[in-house]
Amino acid sequence: MPCTCVIGLQWGDEAKGKIVDLLTDRHEIVVRYQGGPNAGHTVVLGNQTFKLSLVPSGIFRPHVRCVIASGVVVHPGVLLQEIQSLRERGIKVDNNLVVSDRAHVIFPWHIEEDRLLNAVFGGEAIGTTLRGIGPCYKDKAGRSLAVRLGDLYRPGLKERIQQIANAKSLMLSGLNGRAEFDAAAIFAEYSDYAEKLRPHVTDTTKFLLDAVEAGRWVLFEGAQGSLLDIDHGTFPYVTSSNSSGVGVTAGSGVPAKYISKVIGVIKAYTTRVGGGPFPTEQPNEIGQYIRERGNEYGTVTRRPRRCGWFDAVAVRYAARLSGVDELAVMLLDVLGGLPEIQICTAYELDGRRITDFPSHIDDLRRVTPVYETLPGWKEEIRGARSFSDLPGNARQYVQRISQLVGRPVSIISVGPDREDTIFVSISGYKVS
Repeated sequence: MPCTCVIGLQWGDEAKGKIVDLLTDRHEIVVRYQGGPNAGHTVVLGNQTFKLSLVPSGIFRPHVRCVIASGVVVHPGVLLQEIQSLRERGIKVDNNLVVSDRAHVIFPWHIEEDRLLNAVFGGEAIGTTLRGIGPCYKDKAGRSLAVRLGDLYRPGLKERIQQIANAKSLMLSGLNGRAEFDAAAIFAEYSDYAEKLRPHVTDTTKFLLDAVEAGRWVLFEGAQGSLLDIDHGTFPYVTSSNSSGVGVTAGSGVPAKYISKVIGVIKAYTTRVGGGPFPTEQPNEIGQYIRERGNEYGTVTRRPRRCGWFDAVAVRYAARLSGVDELAVMLLDVLGGLPEIQICTAYELDGRRITDFPSHIDDLRRVTPVYETLPGWKEEIRGARSFSDLPGNARQYVQRISQLVGRPVSIISVGPDREDTIFVSISGYKVS
């Protein structure tokens, strides 16, 4: 069962795109199974940096078939722009990309609802990128106002869009006094999108089931991070899909029995975007040092990320939740130059020391992190190509992360390029 899943174990932005790109050579198919154009996966190839939102990170390997599965919500215009941008930079996007006809479609009313609700409620932002992802998932669950990509090719689409536009105008006008949508213009726009996407749209559930039953090598690419999972994350400061390992099967249609390896991706520190509790946040010179060294600004939004020390309590919970077998520690080089580095090993809550991640954000807000201090390193480690090349203190730090999370570290990233990667040991793979 040669299927692997790459899952982020923090609040997203863990550099999953690099790991997917590195592992793609060993797979035939790469699958995005949840999220939408709020994802931001960065891949560095030579002197070029590519930022992907919907297209799987396997697109840079011509032999790989990339799949946008049914659990993803798609804005057809954004997807077409991304395809065009890749083609202009010499990347093949043809029959190597397929998109599920079951994927739900983001419309202008979803984006407007996102904007209006954000303005109405204000306060501590839940982290929405205002791209309509949450409202689209809401309509998916509600069913009556939802449109799937395959519906764009069916009779009655014009009437369907008119019906939904009328309903959304009435619903959203209550938020700002007036909201109108030009149904005819939207129909024309989305019909054009549909024709341009037609060569890519197919039943990806059948495609993937055929693939795994035939023993083909499939790589599942998670978006966001496990702590943003709609059911198991820091609700309500989460995304609108199951971004932990529990979402793989629902989003792709592939039963869990076919997944043989789960790689959990973590930063050597912690970041978060938007509101919500963040026990190890460092709103000080340490946080700023990490932000600048790690270029911690949103891939899609360019919003500055909140930065802090590594939280082993949170990552251990996420690793268990996602069924992680091995860890990939990313951006280890960012911590270079710090005299000391801290790791959160437990929390203090109401006078008790706990090592379980709280299920409610009110409790998570009240915890005090318990830190363990390790010595830092001054050496520049970007040129390291083996574990023994790392300074002793850097090796000690990685080993301590492994001990606290309870999973072996298999990959260490010491820079953005493919070459800036140390493969410690990945059983089942031929490591070059």
